[in-house]
Amino acid sequence: MNFKIYILAIACFVTGMVELIVGGMLDLVSSDLHISVSTAGQLITLYSVVFAVSGPVLLAAASRVERKLLYQCALLVFIAGNVLSVVSPNFTMMVIARILSAASAALITVLSITMASQMAEPAYRARAIGVIFMGVSGSLVLGVPVGMMLGNAFGWRAPFVMISILAVISFIAVQIFITKTPPGETVPLRKQLASLKNGKIIFGQLITILMLTGHLTLYAYLTPFLQETLHLSPSMLSLFYFIFGIAAVLGGGAGGWVTDRFGPEKSILTIVSVFAVAMLLMPVSTVSVYVCLIVMIVWSMLSWSISPSMQSYLIKAAPESPDIQQSLNSSASHIGIALGSAIGGMVIEGSSVYYNAWVGVIFVLLALGSAVLSITWKKRRVESRAAAGVQETS
Repeated sequence: MNFKIYILAIACFVTGMVELIVGGMLDLVSSDLHISVSTAGQLITLYSVVFAVSGPVLLAAASRVERKLLYQCALLVFIAGNVLSVVSPNFTMMVIARILSAASAALITVLSITMASQMAEPAYRARAIGVIFMGVSGSLVLGVPVGMMLGNAFGWRAPFVMISILAVISFIAVQIFITKTPPGETVPLRKQLASLKNGKIIFGQLITILMLTGHLTLYAYLTPFLQETLHLSPSMLSLFYFIFGIAAVLGGGAGGWVTDRFGPEKSILTIVSVFAVAMLLMPVSTVSVYVCLIVMIVWSMLSWSISPSMQSYLIKAAPESPDIQQSLNSSASHIGIALGSAIGGMVIEGSSVYYNAWVGVIFVLLALGSAVLSITWKKRRVESRAAAGVQETS
């Protein structure tokens, strides 16, 4: 495979780390900026909302701009957003920084997908897109533990310094190794959204939204949850997050094996069901550090094991528009992250972080219902048409 694709994937990894990195440092951010923990959590919500809507819109708006130039411009804005995060004296400035970082990171991700598709030979196109998504998912998994370790050691602004430096290195790598790429055929937003007229696709995308909504209801506030229930020290918290990250990465690989072995439909139903049970057990498991760690490992592995199943399922459900479905699923992921972090903040404000997992389970069960509706959609439509035909003849 073209090595330049890995450069784009690394850039996606660097820019993707910013989204959830705040989650491991909520107490540090809230204390320094003089805001509540739930308000600090909304920095994740804001980022995810901006990310979800910015990528396709900005790509369509800059459809005639040469791709390498556009990529580098997006990286420069991303660097500026992170530098602003480093020097932000208050919450308002931090909000502006998050908006700049999210919009530019979204454009970088969408550009990476389209550029990787153009760079790869037709036989390796799906694999090239998969490499880009590995960078994105890896950043979401490892961003929190890396940020937490740096934040506890050097302050919450330190992770943004690190990301700014890595983004500069990515900019230089793109300048040296990526050749000028003429703008390809841009898929209009209307065409991208047209596939959502299909109920099977709508409920399929809802699986991702609702699953991640449930997941982030707890994960975005895992630090205060572990502090309140287990009274962990900063070093132990870092260890928990590190184990969580490793388990999630392994879960992604396991999800690919399960999908190949049993098919995407059975895999999705099984993963979502067991994920709901794991989240349900999280508050109860805090009677022991070791029991909680075991449950958390299972929860973590399942949180990202569904990604390969969903990608395979959407490609199978809409073989005529696989690239569009993957792009929409990326937006669906960030909508779920935004909703989950927002709802989690409401739970903390209204009661206690102890209940975040149980509120999240509600959305996971809704994801399971969406999976059943999506998987049985064609069969249900055929049966309803057959029933209508019987009524007409009678």
